[in-house]
Amino acid sequence: MEGNRLTLVVLSAGLGRRFGGPKQVEAVGPSGEIILDYSIFDAVRAGFSRIVLVVRDEVEEVLRQHLAPIVSHCEIEYVTQRSDDLPRGHAAPAGRRRPWGTGHAVWTCRDVVTDPFAVVNADDFYGSAAFETMARFLRSGGDSRPLRCAMIGYAVGSTLTPHGSVSRGVCEVDATGRLVSIVERHGVARREGGVGYSEHGTWHPLDESTVASMNFWGFSPSILALFGREFGRFLAARPAAEEEFGLPTVTGTLVGAGDIAVFVLPTTATWLGVTHRHDLEWVHEEIGRRTAAGDYPSPMWEGDT
Repeated sequence: MEGNRLTLVVLSAGLGRRFGGPKQVEAVGPSGEIILDYSIFDAVRAGFSRIVLVVRDEVEEVLRQHLAPIVSHCEIEYVTQRSDDLPRGHAAPAGRRRPWGTGHAVWTCRDVVTDPFAVVNADDFYGSAAFETMARFLRSGGDSRPLRCAMIGYAVGSTLTPHGSVSRGVCEVDATGRLVSIVERHGVARREGGVGYSEHGTWHPLDESTVASMNFWGFSPSILALFGREFGRFLAARPAAEEEFGLPTVTGTLVGAGDIAVFVLPTTATWLGVTHRHDLEWVHEEIGRRTAAGDYPSPMWEGDT
Protein backbone atom coordinates (compact mmCIF):
# COMPACT_ATOMS: atom_id res chain seq x y z
CA MET A 1 0.00 0.00 0.00
CA GLU A 2 3.05 2.25 0.29
CA GLY A 3 2.79 5.46 -1.76
CA ASN A 4 -0.93 5.19 -2.49
CA ARG A 5 -3.35 7.89 -1.51
CA LEU A 6 -5.65 7.21 1.41
CA THR A 7 -9.44 7.32 1.27
CA LEU A 8 -11.85 7.86 4.14
CA VAL A 9 -15.27 6.24 3.75
CA VAL A 10 -17.86 7.91 5.97
CA LEU A 11 -21.09 6.07 6.78
CA SER A 12 -23.64 8.90 6.65
CA ALA A 13 -26.86 7.06 5.78
CA GLY A 14 -28.03 6.17 9.30
CA LEU A 15 -31.65 6.87 10.22
CA GLY A 16 -31.02 8.00 13.83
CA ARG A 17 -34.01 6.19 15.33
CA ARG A 18 -33.03 6.68 18.99
CA PHE A 19 -32.02 10.26 18.32
CA GLY A 20 -35.21 11.06 16.44
CA GLY A 21 -33.76 12.31 13.15
CA PRO A 22 -30.63 12.70 10.98
CA LYS A 23 -28.10 13.33 13.76
CA GLN A 24 -25.19 13.43 11.31
CA VAL A 25 -26.17 17.02 10.34
CA GLU A 26 -26.72 18.40 13.86
CA ALA A 27 -24.46 21.33 14.80
CA VAL A 28 -22.07 20.68 17.72
CA GLY A 29 -19.29 23.24 17.15
CA PRO A 30 -19.03 26.94 18.07
CA SER A 31 -19.61 28.05 14.45
CA GLY A 32 -22.16 25.41 13.49
CA GLU A 33 -19.67 22.62 12.79
CA ILE A 34 -21.05 19.08 12.69
CA ILE A 35 -19.18 16.05 14.01
CA LEU A 36 -18.24 15.10 10.45
CA ASP A 37 -16.26 18.34 10.10
CA TYR A 38 -13.95 17.21 12.88
CA SER A 39 -13.45 13.74 11.40
CA ILE A 40 -12.59 15.16 7.98
CA PHE A 41 -10.30 17.79 9.53
CA ASP A 42 -8.43 15.14 11.53
CA ALA A 43 -8.29 12.79 8.54
CA VAL A 44 -6.84 15.44 6.21
CA ARG A 45 -4.20 16.34 8.82
CA ALA A 46 -3.30 12.63 9.03
CA GLY A 47 -2.83 12.35 5.26
CA PHE A 48 -6.19 11.25 3.86
CA SER A 49 -6.83 13.10 0.60
CA ARG A 50 -10.15 11.63 -0.55
CA ILE A 51 -13.48 11.42 1.28
CA VAL A 52 -16.31 9.13 0.14
CA LEU A 53 -19.63 9.79 1.84
CA VAL A 54 -22.24 7.03 1.82
CA VAL A 55 -25.55 8.85 2.05
CA ARG A 56 -29.31 8.62 1.77
CA ASP A 57 -31.22 10.89 -0.60
CA GLU A 58 -32.74 12.69 2.42
CA VAL A 59 -29.39 14.02 3.70
CA GLU A 60 -27.21 14.25 0.59
CA GLU A 61 -28.12 17.82 -0.39
CA VAL A 62 -27.78 19.10 3.19
CA LEU A 63 -24.31 17.53 3.43
CA ARG A 64 -23.28 18.85 0.03
CA GLN A 65 -24.15 22.39 1.05
CA HIS A 66 -22.50 22.12 4.45
CA LEU A 67 -19.29 20.53 3.15
CA ALA A 68 -18.87 22.78 0.10
CA PRO A 69 -16.00 24.79 1.73
CA ILE A 70 -13.98 21.58 2.19
CA VAL A 71 -13.48 20.80 -1.51
CA SER A 72 -10.35 22.96 -1.63
CA HIS A 73 -8.77 20.77 1.08
CA CYS A 74 -9.62 17.28 -0.23
CA GLU A 75 -11.60 15.40 -2.86
CA ILE A 76 -15.17 14.54 -1.86
CA GLU A 77 -17.45 12.00 -3.53
CA TYR A 78 -20.98 10.90 -2.68
CA VAL A 79 -22.40 7.38 -3.00
CA THR A 80 -26.08 6.68 -2.38
CA GLN A 81 -26.92 3.56 -0.36
CA ARG A 82 -30.00 1.91 -1.88
CA SER A 83 -31.90 -1.15 -0.69
CA ASP A 84 -32.05 -2.49 -4.27
CA ASP A 85 -28.26 -2.40 -4.75
CA LEU A 86 -27.64 -6.15 -4.55
CA PRO A 87 -25.25 -8.73 -5.99
CA ARG A 88 -26.31 -10.10 -9.34
CA GLY A 89 -28.92 -12.85 -9.09
CA HIS A 90 -30.31 -11.74 -5.71
CA ALA A 91 -33.53 -9.95 -4.82
CA ALA A 92 -34.68 -8.17 -1.69
CA PRO A 93 -37.43 -9.69 0.45
CA ALA A 94 -40.88 -8.30 -0.18
CA GLY A 95 -41.40 -5.06 1.67
CA ARG A 96 -37.73 -4.23 2.13
CA ARG A 97 -37.27 -0.48 1.75
CA ARG A 98 -34.41 0.66 3.96
CA PRO A 99 -30.70 -0.07 3.31
CA TRP A 100 -29.01 -3.22 4.55
CA GLY A 101 -26.73 -1.86 7.27
CA THR A 102 -23.10 -0.84 7.62
CA GLY A 103 -21.54 -3.81 5.82
CA HIS A 104 -23.75 -3.10 2.83
CA ALA A 105 -22.85 0.61 3.04
CA VAL A 106 -19.15 -0.18 2.64
CA TRP A 107 -19.84 -2.61 -0.24
CA THR A 108 -21.83 0.18 -1.92
CA CYS A 109 -18.48 1.94 -2.49
CA ARG A 110 -17.02 -0.92 -4.55
CA ASP A 111 -16.96 1.06 -7.82
CA VAL A 112 -15.30 4.18 -6.41
CA VAL A 113 -12.82 2.97 -3.76
CA THR A 114 -9.54 1.76 -5.26
CA ASP A 115 -7.05 2.82 -2.57
CA PRO A 116 -6.37 1.74 1.02
CA PHE A 117 -9.28 3.11 3.02
CA ALA A 118 -10.61 3.70 6.49
CA VAL A 119 -14.26 3.54 7.52
CA VAL A 120 -15.90 5.73 10.17
CA ASN A 121 -19.38 6.75 11.26
CA ALA A 122 -20.49 10.29 10.46
CA ASP A 123 -21.88 10.85 13.95
CA ASP A 124 -18.88 9.67 16.01
CA PHE A 125 -15.97 11.87 17.13
CA TYR A 126 -12.86 9.68 17.18
CA GLY A 127 -9.99 12.06 17.99
CA SER A 128 -6.99 13.08 15.91
CA ALA A 129 -4.68 10.39 17.32
CA ALA A 130 -6.96 7.64 16.00
CA PHE A 131 -6.73 8.97 12.43
CA GLU A 132 -2.95 9.28 12.66
CA THR A 133 -2.68 5.69 13.91
CA MET A 134 -4.88 4.38 11.11
CA ALA A 135 -3.04 6.34 8.43
CA ARG A 136 0.28 4.82 9.54
CA PHE A 137 -1.21 1.35 9.36
CA LEU A 138 -2.68 1.81 5.89
CA ARG A 139 0.67 3.04 4.56
CA SER A 140 2.61 0.18 6.13
CA GLY A 141 1.69 -2.84 4.03
CA GLY A 142 0.05 -4.31 0.95
CA ASP A 143 -2.38 -7.03 0.01
CA SER A 144 -1.70 -10.42 1.54
CA ARG A 145 -3.49 -13.63 2.37
CA PRO A 146 -5.15 -13.37 4.78
CA LEU A 147 -5.89 -9.73 4.01
CA ARG A 148 -4.27 -7.40 6.52
CA CYS A 149 -6.92 -5.15 8.09
CA ALA A 150 -7.18 -2.97 11.20
CA MET A 151 -9.64 -1.69 13.77
CA ILE A 152 -9.16 1.18 16.21
CA GLY A 153 -9.88 -0.28 19.65
CA TYR A 154 -11.33 1.90 22.40
CA ALA A 155 -11.63 1.04 26.08
CA VAL A 156 -15.37 0.48 26.49
CA GLY A 157 -15.41 2.74 29.55
CA SER A 158 -14.35 5.69 27.36
CA THR A 159 -17.18 5.17 24.84
CA LEU A 160 -20.25 5.80 26.98
CA THR A 161 -22.75 8.63 26.95
CA PRO A 162 -24.08 10.07 30.22
CA HIS A 163 -27.61 10.06 28.83
CA GLY A 164 -28.52 6.42 28.29
CA SER A 165 -27.41 3.02 27.10
CA VAL A 166 -25.64 2.34 23.81
CA SER A 167 -24.75 -0.60 21.58
CA ARG A 168 -21.09 -1.56 21.30
CA GLY A 169 -19.07 -4.19 19.48
CA VAL A 170 -17.36 -5.96 22.39
CA CYS A 171 -14.12 -7.54 21.20
CA GLU A 172 -11.87 -10.43 22.12
CA VAL A 173 -8.23 -9.74 21.22
CA ASP A 174 -5.45 -12.32 21.29
CA ALA A 175 -1.92 -11.92 22.69
CA THR A 176 -0.61 -10.76 19.28
CA GLY A 177 -3.11 -7.90 19.10
CA ARG A 178 -5.39 -9.53 16.54
CA LEU A 179 -9.15 -9.57 16.68
CA VAL A 180 -10.54 -12.98 17.62
CA SER A 181 -14.24 -12.14 17.80
CA ILE A 182 -16.63 -9.22 18.00
CA VAL A 183 -20.11 -9.42 19.53
CA GLU A 184 -22.67 -6.65 19.35
CA ARG A 185 -23.91 -5.91 22.87
CA HIS A 186 -26.93 -3.74 23.51
CA GLY A 187 -27.81 -1.83 26.64
CA VAL A 188 -24.16 -0.99 27.42
CA ALA A 189 -24.01 1.64 30.17
CA ARG A 190 -22.35 2.75 33.39
CA ARG A 191 -24.28 2.13 36.58
CA GLU A 192 -23.57 1.44 40.23
CA GLY A 193 -19.95 2.42 39.69
CA GLY A 194 -19.28 -0.07 36.92
CA VAL A 195 -19.67 -0.74 33.21
CA GLY A 196 -21.72 -3.55 31.74
CA TYR A 197 -24.61 -4.46 29.50
CA SER A 198 -28.14 -5.68 30.02
CA GLU A 199 -29.34 -8.79 28.22
CA HIS A 200 -32.73 -10.41 28.78
CA GLY A 201 -33.09 -8.49 32.02
CA THR A 202 -29.72 -9.60 33.43
CA TRP A 203 -26.80 -7.24 34.06
CA HIS A 204 -23.42 -8.45 32.79
CA PRO A 205 -20.40 -6.48 34.08
CA LEU A 206 -17.51 -5.54 31.79
CA ASP A 207 -14.01 -4.43 32.66
CA GLU A 208 -13.49 -0.72 31.89
CA SER A 209 -10.60 -1.61 29.59
CA THR A 210 -12.52 -4.18 27.51
CA VAL A 211 -11.88 -3.40 23.84
CA ALA A 212 -14.86 -1.93 22.04
CA SER A 213 -15.27 -1.30 18.34
CA MET A 214 -16.59 2.12 17.35
CA ASN A 215 -16.74 1.19 13.67
CA PHE A 216 -13.35 2.68 12.79
CA TRP A 217 -11.80 0.17 10.37
CA GLY A 218 -8.90 0.05 7.93
CA PHE A 219 -9.01 -2.06 4.77
CA SER A 220 -7.35 -2.86 1.48
CA PRO A 221 -9.75 -2.34 -1.45
CA SER A 222 -9.50 -6.08 -2.08
CA ILE A 223 -11.85 -6.66 0.83
CA LEU A 224 -14.79 -5.28 -1.14
CA ALA A 225 -14.94 -8.45 -3.25
CA LEU A 226 -15.11 -10.50 -0.03
CA PHE A 227 -17.91 -8.27 1.26
CA GLY A 228 -19.80 -8.88 -1.98
CA ARG A 229 -19.37 -12.64 -1.62
CA GLU A 230 -20.60 -12.60 1.98
CA PHE A 231 -23.50 -10.30 1.17
CA GLY A 232 -24.62 -12.77 -1.48
CA ARG A 233 -24.49 -15.59 1.07
CA PHE A 234 -26.42 -13.43 3.53
CA LEU A 235 -29.18 -12.84 1.00
CA ALA A 236 -29.24 -16.50 -0.05
CA ALA A 237 -30.05 -17.40 3.56
CA ARG A 238 -33.33 -15.47 3.17
CA PRO A 239 -32.90 -12.84 5.89
CA ALA A 240 -35.88 -11.34 7.66
CA ALA A 241 -37.22 -8.13 6.16
CA GLU A 242 -35.53 -5.93 8.83
CA GLU A 243 -32.28 -7.90 9.24
CA GLU A 244 -29.05 -6.02 8.52
CA PHE A 245 -25.71 -6.94 6.96
CA GLY A 246 -23.59 -5.27 9.61
CA LEU A 247 -19.90 -4.42 9.36
CA PRO A 248 -18.96 -6.04 12.70
CA THR A 249 -20.75 -9.23 11.69
CA VAL A 250 -19.18 -9.57 8.25
CA THR A 251 -15.67 -8.81 9.52
CA GLY A 252 -16.16 -11.35 12.29
CA THR A 253 -17.23 -13.93 9.73
CA LEU A 254 -14.18 -13.24 7.56
CA VAL A 255 -11.86 -13.45 10.57
CA GLY A 256 -13.40 -16.78 11.54
CA ALA A 257 -12.93 -18.11 8.01
CA GLY A 258 -9.27 -17.05 7.94
CA ASP A 259 -9.83 -14.67 5.01
CA ILE A 260 -8.66 -11.59 6.89
CA ALA A 261 -6.52 -10.72 9.91
CA VAL A 262 -7.68 -7.67 11.86
CA PHE A 263 -5.00 -5.91 13.90
CA VAL A 264 -6.53 -4.02 16.83
CA LEU A 265 -4.86 -0.63 17.16
CA PRO A 266 -5.41 0.67 20.70
CA THR A 267 -6.13 4.32 21.42
CA THR A 268 -6.41 6.29 24.62
CA ALA A 269 -8.82 8.75 22.99
CA THR A 270 -12.22 9.39 24.53
CA TRP A 271 -15.13 8.93 22.17
CA LEU A 272 -17.78 11.58 21.69
CA GLY A 273 -21.03 10.97 19.88
CA VAL A 274 -24.70 11.74 19.58
CA THR A 275 -26.73 8.65 20.39
CA HIS A 276 -29.56 10.35 22.29
CA ARG A 277 -31.03 13.83 21.87
CA HIS A 278 -29.65 14.90 25.27
CA ASP A 279 -26.11 14.10 24.07
CA LEU A 280 -26.05 17.27 21.96
CA GLU A 281 -25.36 19.58 24.91
CA TRP A 282 -22.66 17.27 26.27
CA VAL A 283 -20.89 16.98 22.90
CA HIS A 284 -21.20 20.73 22.29
CA GLU A 285 -19.49 21.43 25.63
CA GLU A 286 -16.68 18.94 24.99
CA ILE A 287 -16.05 20.28 21.49
CA GLY A 288 -16.03 23.81 22.93
CA ARG A 289 -13.29 22.80 25.36
CA ARG A 290 -11.17 21.36 22.58
CA THR A 291 -11.67 24.46 20.45
CA ALA A 292 -10.74 26.76 23.34
CA ALA A 293 -7.59 24.66 23.90
CA GLY A 294 -6.55 25.28 20.28
CA ASP A 295 -7.11 21.73 19.03
CA TYR A 296 -9.49 22.95 16.30
CA PRO A 297 -10.14 26.28 14.60
CA SER A 298 -13.62 27.79 14.41
CA PRO A 299 -14.84 28.48 11.81
CA MET A 300 -13.08 25.33 10.75
CA TRP A 301 -12.44 25.62 7.02
CA GLU A 302 -11.35 29.23 6.56
CA GLY A 303 -7.62 28.54 6.90
CA ASP A 304 -5.26 25.71 6.04
CA THR A 305 -5.40 22.41 7.90
